[in-house]
Amino acid sequence: MIAYLKGNLLSLGYDTCILEVNGVGYEVTLTGSAHASLSGKRVGEVYTYLHVKEDGISLYGFSTPEEKTLFLQLISVQGVGPKMGVGILSQLSPSDVVSAIATGDVKRLASVKGLGKKTAERLILELKEKMSLKVTPLPEGEVVLSAGKEDDEAIAALTGLGFTRAEAVQGVQKAKQSGAASVEEIIMVALRSM
Repeated sequence: MIAYLKGNLLSLGYDTCILEVNGVGYEVTLTGSAHASLSGKRVGEVYTYLHVKEDGISLYGFSTPEEKTLFLQLISVQGVGPKMGVGILSQLSPSDVVSAIATGDVKRLASVKGLGKKTAERLILELKEKMSLKVTPLPEGEVVLSAGKEDDEAIAALTGLGFTRAEAVQGVQKAKQSGAASVEEIIMVALRSM
């Protein structure tokens, strides 16, 4: 199995690239973040998943091992193939996917083109327990378990304002410790502490 490629970036299309590794050009279908990580580079690297089926072999590329692991979890669900898995990770960030599954947000998952409500519900049913156990490391080495819907909305708002995910998580945690409960309170208190 081909698990990782690093080489000269010969071309970068809308959702594919060709990486030359030791004289061999590999065509790789990319997620949105993998595409972004290769943009503007002459040498690129991707973590890959090799999919073999009757009518061909396909190679899918990811920007990090964690993104690849999430992809493998997504395609373990009946009705979600590799193309749909890449589509989900191209239209939603990995943290959004984890958050949507952990909080049971069918609407957010069903917003992905080609992913119906029933498949979104199946993803949540089969993966919710795994996603709710995901942890987010903080700079000081503290660990926060995936939080509730208000926390996720506040984190999304803070990252939308330009803070890193780690800064947003830390700010939300401080706001919650000071007694903030609603999304608006959490955001306001977090902004004051940042």
